[in-house]
Amino acid sequence: MICHLCPRDCGAERTETRRGGVCGMPSVPVAARAMLHQWEEPCLVGEHGAGCVFFSGCNLRCCFCQNKPISQGEVGKVLTAERLREIFHGLIDQGAACLDLVTPTHFTDAVLEALGDEPWPVPVVWNCGGYEKPETLRRLEGKVQVYLPDLKYALPGPAAKYSGAADYFDWAGRAIWEMYRQTGPYKMENGLLTRGVLIRHLVLPGELENTRRVIDWVAETFRPGEVLFSLMAQYTPQPGAVGNLARHVTRAEYRAAVAYMSNCGLADGYTQERTSAKEEYTPDFDLTGL
Repeated sequence: MICHLCPRDCGAERTETRRGGVCGMPSVPVAARAMLHQWEEPCLVGEHGAGCVFFSGCNLRCCFCQNKPISQGEVGKVLTAERLREIFHGLIDQGAACLDLVTPTHFTDAVLEALGDEPWPVPVVWNCGGYEKPETLRRLEGKVQVYLPDLKYALPGPAAKYSGAADYFDWAGRAIWEMYRQTGPYKMENGLLTRGVLIRHLVLPGELENTRRVIDWVAETFRPGEVLFSLMAQYTPQPGAVGNLARHVTRAEYRAAVAYMSNCGLADGYTQERTSAKEEYTPDFDLTGL
């Protein structure tokens, strides 16, 4: 394939054996772990956990990524679409509350093949970095019930500095609109999210203005009851981090972000305890479950 799936629009040649593009992946799916994951938002976890498949590769280059061994490294196992489908069924058999597809965009074709045409007994969750093309998302209509995008940046400065994508918000804003167009207002059943958009934002140390602008956009774009918002405190400094990124988010920074979220009327959503900023909440990418 000549790849134009994401906003990088790199036109890389990606085949079953040839890796290319910013994501550095072949056309067939590569994953690093499949598991019942307890550390997603409560509405996705249920009694046993979200049925996560952690795909390898990413179209962003976030210098603070906690999953860097798989997002920017070589960790992962090559799968077929048929095997991916078997993994989905296995997670459901274990009691997964949803199928949580983590960073799947560059494997859109294979994921669609694995999902097939019949409905699944649990919601399919598209868990992505937010840097998406609306036309790629339109191919998922009817296949994905829950969209779980990051909205990392509303300002181009930090987007360029930390993720190499100054145009991040231009794409993410349009992508989230397309997600909402497909799902409509979120729906919950017995405490679980069955349909809708849950927007995540990770507070970065020293970047409160970016966080405020993200919250502003969500509050101004959607009415209460339309989307959920998750304000995350789990930033963890990575090896080699410098400047503000070499420290955790302070108690005062996160408190200010929570207060701003509340003042802007984003009552539908989640906040985190600062104790969530721990490395142990990142799973071992040891190919288990594949």
